[in-house]
Amino acid sequence: MSLHLPSLAELRDTRVEIDRFQTRVVIVQWVILLCFVLLASRLIYLQVIRHDDLLTQAESNRTAILPTVPPRGNILDRNGVVLANNYSAYTLEITPSKVKDLEATMDALAELVEIQPKDRRRFKRLREESKSFDSLPIRNRLSDEEVARFSAQSYRFPGVEIKARLFRQYPYGELASHVIGYIGRINQRDKEMLEENDDIGNYRGTEYIGKLGVEQRYERELHGITGVNQVETSAGGRAIRSLSNRPATPGQNVVLSIDIQLQKMTEDLFGNRRGALVALDPRTGEVLAFVSKPTFDPNWFVDGIDVENWQMLNGSIDKPLLNRALRGTYPPGSTYKPFMALAALASGKRTPSAITQDSGSWTYGGHTFRSHGDHGLGAVDMVRSIVSSSNVYYYSLANDMGVDAIHDFMKPLWFGQHTGIDLPGEVRGILPSTEWKRNYFKKPEQKKWFGGETISLGIGQGYNTFTMLQLASATATLANRGLQFHPRVVTATQDALTHAQAQVGAQAPRDLGYKPEHLDVVHKGLVGVVTSGTSARVFAGAGYTSAGKTGTAQAVTIGQKDRYDAAKLSEYQRDHALYMAYAPAESPTIAVAVIVENAGFGAASAAPIARRVFDYWVLGQYPSEEDMAATQRGQSSSPIGRPRAKKDVPLLNPKALGTTDMREVTPR
Repeated sequence: MSLHLPSLAELRDTRVEIDRFQTRVVIVQWVILLCFVLLASRLIYLQVIRHDDLLTQAESNRTAILPTVPPRGNILDRNGVVLANNYSAYTLEITPSKVKDLEATMDALAELVEIQPKDRRRFKRLREESKSFDSLPIRNRLSDEEVARFSAQSYRFPGVEIKARLFRQYPYGELASHVIGYIGRINQRDKEMLEENDDIGNYRGTEYIGKLGVEQRYERELHGITGVNQVETSAGGRAIRSLSNRPATPGQNVVLSIDIQLQKMTEDLFGNRRGALVALDPRTGEVLAFVSKPTFDPNWFVDGIDVENWQMLNGSIDKPLLNRALRGTYPPGSTYKPFMALAALASGKRTPSAITQDSGSWTYGGHTFRSHGDHGLGAVDMVRSIVSSSNVYYYSLANDMGVDAIHDFMKPLWFGQHTGIDLPGEVRGILPSTEWKRNYFKKPEQKKWFGGETISLGIGQGYNTFTMLQLASATATLANRGLQFHPRVVTATQDALTHAQAQVGAQAPRDLGYKPEHLDVVHKGLVGVVTSGTSARVFAGAGYTSAGKTGTAQAVTIGQKDRYDAAKLSEYQRDHALYMAYAPAESPTIAVAVIVENAGFGAASAAPIARRVFDYWVLGQYPSEEDMAATQRGQSSSPIGRPRAKKDVPLLNPKALGTTDMREVTPR
């Protein structure tokens, strides 16, 4: 047997294999080492660098943060009557992103609960305004029976659920709707505004926001503070238990200066006529009544108004959505004359005893300006110019003063200016001046002010257009002997739980510096209007003395050679009826400005409404049913029949949209 020894070549091959193996081992070792380094680095990154973030994510997978929407505050009148509140009801809601076929789903739902065409139209509109993952109501205010029927079949409808929500309601419907306003769903514009004000976090879970009136202006106070509830959730997202809870802070109640019974009486006195009335307390600036007719039901807007009602409101020639007291602008007519008289005294253009001959017309530059149907009043001093409402006196005065002097005197009275009332949307109107005309008109030939344009300003016509709020504010300042307050609607906020009140908007008056003797002259003229002038019949037998001025303002221009004949004009072309007044004359507690559109003479249509407002406020009297009906028709003068005590006239029953206590504070 022979022994085989490896050859040199074989030994060399073996050494190569060993070297190759050792190299592979080293490479594997480095790879393993690199993997351990990577794992260690990742561990350090996750456990140290991103510890806080990952802990938060882990916690969020285990927990959920749920917003708690605060109950919106109520709106109360000065005597504690609730004008806006909340009630709880069930809604049927669909999340579009979770539903494959919306139409088929709604058809199937309609077999369980009533879904009307208007519900579908509202849902379609809300879907266009919202994101696909938003939960949108297809039906509101489900009955208990409807809730039970759906609950039994809910497994068939993924993406559809029943929610319990608080709904806003306005128990008295159309009453004072322009003041109270309404709420509506938050749209993109609202979201942008909330983001700009850093309030978006406080609206998590909230779908509604104030859109008009007090609801909009006092949104921050009414909304409250959203609460937070942290809950532990299962893998399926179901809440297991509450971990922490920060309750929502209810919105504050808002107390208005409005007397809702006076408001209702005044709105009823207008009947079906168009117009506005503002009543102020001249001693404080508080708004006692703020009437705009016709009006609308704010409850229509809470869930989203349907197309038919929107078209009816928006397309009506009577413009019920227009807040005439705040945004309607009108020539003031002869109600402007007392302020022109005060301007004449302050500027030295007239003395109380200076006489102007009223021949029935006044001519400037070949144009004849008429007065009282071309029947002259003869010799007229300042007091008689107010009592008898001499146009010629004020034509002449306006010419002597000039447009810019008139402007400079009227501006501090807030004619053509914002009064600063705590309601959104106030307009300025027009208090003309040479500068205003240069800026207003575009064509060079229209920019120049002509002397003839000044004449009609003296009787409250021409370019003059003001709001009833401005006229009422100026009247209140006159009644308060030149002390001026900003008008305000809200007087206090009230804690929803304790009912403790905090005053809002308290202010010091501004003294316009009128001389007492000048105010006495104008006051004497205004009292004369009531005792022996154009409104004497209306205030006959009143148990107090008031001071006022009637006015009639053109709605359309009448040619120089034409005579005004209401019978030949369409309703909307007829003159407006105005009245401004305050009472009691010697110690005023109320000042009013009222307009009845296209109703003719102020003494016939506007003054009777003011008389009944004064009777309510000063004497505590409410018109008889007979007198109310006659005034609504524009056929009353002094009160008819036996007036009722206001305490004996119940406020109308609130609409039963939800269960609520309609009186919450002690009347004051």
